Amino acid sequence: MCGIVGYIGTQQAAPLLVEGLTRLEHRGYDSAGVAVLGPSGIKVVKRAGRVRDLSEGLPKRFTGKIGIGHTRWATHGPANDVNAHPHTDAGDRVAVVHNGIIDNAAALRAELTADGVELSSDTDTEVLAHLIARSEADTLESRVAEALSRIEGTYGIAVTHADFPDRIVVARNGSPLIVGVGDHEMHVASDLAALVRYTTTVAHLDDGEMATVTAGGFTTYRLDPGGLAATHRRAREVDIDPGDYEAGEHESFMHKELLEQPAAAERMLRGRLDERFGTGHLGGLNLDARELRAIRRVKILGCGSAYYVGQMGASLIEELARIPADAEAASEFRYRNPIVEPDTLYVAVSQSGETIDTLLAVQEVRRKGGRVIGLVNVVGSAIAREVDGGIYLHAGPEVAVASTKALTNMFLGFALLAVQLGRVRDLSIADGRRLIAGLTAIPGQIEEVLATEPDLADIAKRLAEAESLFFVGRVRGFPVAREGAQKFKEISYRHAEAYQTSELKHGPLALISTDVPTVAVVPDDELVERNVAALHEITARGGPLTVVTHRGVDLGDLAGRAHRVDVPKNERELDPILLTIPLQLLAYQAALNLGHDIDKPRNLAKSVTVE
Repeated sequence: MCGIVGYIGTQQAAPLLVEGLTRLEHRGYDSAGVAVLGPSGIKVVKRAGRVRDLSEGLPKRFTGKIGIGHTRWATHGPANDVNAHPHTDAGDRVAVVHNGIIDNAAALRAELTADGVELSSDTDTEVLAHLIARSEADTLESRVAEALSRIEGTYGIAVTHADFPDRIVVARNGSPLIVGVGDHEMHVASDLAALVRYTTTVAHLDDGEMATVTAGGFTTYRLDPGGLAATHRRAREVDIDPGDYEAGEHESFMHKELLEQPAAAERMLRGRLDERFGTGHLGGLNLDARELRAIRRVKILGCGSAYYVGQMGASLIEELARIPADAEAASEFRYRNPIVEPDTLYVAVSQSGETIDTLLAVQEVRRKGGRVIGLVNVVGSAIAREVDGGIYLHAGPEVAVASTKALTNMFLGFALLAVQLGRVRDLSIADGRRLIAGLTAIPGQIEEVLATEPDLADIAKRLAEAESLFFVGRVRGFPVAREGAQKFKEISYRHAEAYQTSELKHGPLALISTDVPTVAVVPDDELVERNVAALHEITARGGPLTVVTHRGVDLGDLAGRAHRVDVPKNERELDPILLTIPLQLLAYQAALNLGHDIDKPRNLAKSVTVE
């Protein structure tokens, strides 16, 4: 959450900072601000609201060729002008932008107040500016290091100081920071999105690392208790198209990313399908056949949508590899003192690769000697660097807060993993080839589902009128229902709850009425008759019903009492992802009908880097 940008070079900083913040607004959009260091010192402008409000409030003469900027997702204190970043010391000599949370901020604020420092904001970040300003160390790097030695918590920071007008100092611990190398200029950002228009030569900082950034280059250090030790990090070229970060002719990034799913799925599968032996080819796992056979359990860790697709993945692994598998919310994992077993494969799932709860879960597993692989979408991200091996999603940049194409590729990653695990055990070559053929068909079938969007828009309009909805499904359909409810909550702001269809009669049925629609996931499987019987309990009580199912499924006399959404049939193990796509479209169309800002839902941000 939150976005950081920084610039030092030959151009005026303010326009570049504002443009970078616009590209990072998906990471936080409660407020925004910039600090520019010019001949007369540091000048700061910050505003509650969107980056456009900041841009409109900038003075005509706001000059300086060094600057830092921030777009905020509020943690400490409300979203207002005062709490917006950058924060400065009392003399406006130091400016700081910060992502993360300082756990001991209250104690530090009390200490500073007792020393006569007047704090102007409610934020945890402001204490950093004062601590840096109070340091008497000879260099800015040492002053920042001294201040950070007092900090408990997570941070990604960028600092400018009027006494050191030739540099920006940045540091990372649990919140991403990237240095971009330009031509006689340098950039800093918390996300590649802010850099790709100017450079694709970047260096990702590790936790516990600091960098000095000047117009001519950068130097990196390790923050050690005894001082700063050089790390000699080098910048590398990243293969990315700046156009991927543009919405183009689409009305939103989410709609663009919805429609990109067939192409993203093709990229995910390319080179990974072994038709001859009916298996997946995942060289990035760094596990040979003998090691794969030694796995006795799989534990999947993710948050939000990544957790729900992890449940789909666990089902796949159990069905195909016959290995016990389950998914758990990564945010809870390390707090229950988990048992980490040497023959368990842990799988961390994160679109950004920076989700702090998932990263901390990975570190807990590693600390206890466990083996972890990652399913991530961002090359060079923290989780990608922390794990023992992994599967890149190749979904391309995902800007909208609500995940679509990355989630689809997560499912495909789990399918490939399940097939590969299965084929070193008891999954026959015939079943392997059946599943490989099914995976090959998925991109085209997703395209078929996307073509039904105009029909789904009418159903979504009706669903959007309800204040509360149920999503229900059984076995393979239940994680699909959970993800459908998640999407509806995220962008339509309607209360949506997911239940197992079989559990309706054990309590939730009390809430069914003419005002509470239900969206039911009914795959063409061995549970069709039981699902249909349960749905009669809903219509008998006047509950409006939408059924997402497969072509040819006989709904009996429900047909005249329910809206039906058909998707193409694939192999039963792979059907969940095709059943998920129409739920994405329903949520999108409902939010569109309600007039919401779909790419930037209230209270949420794209990359969750705080606990």
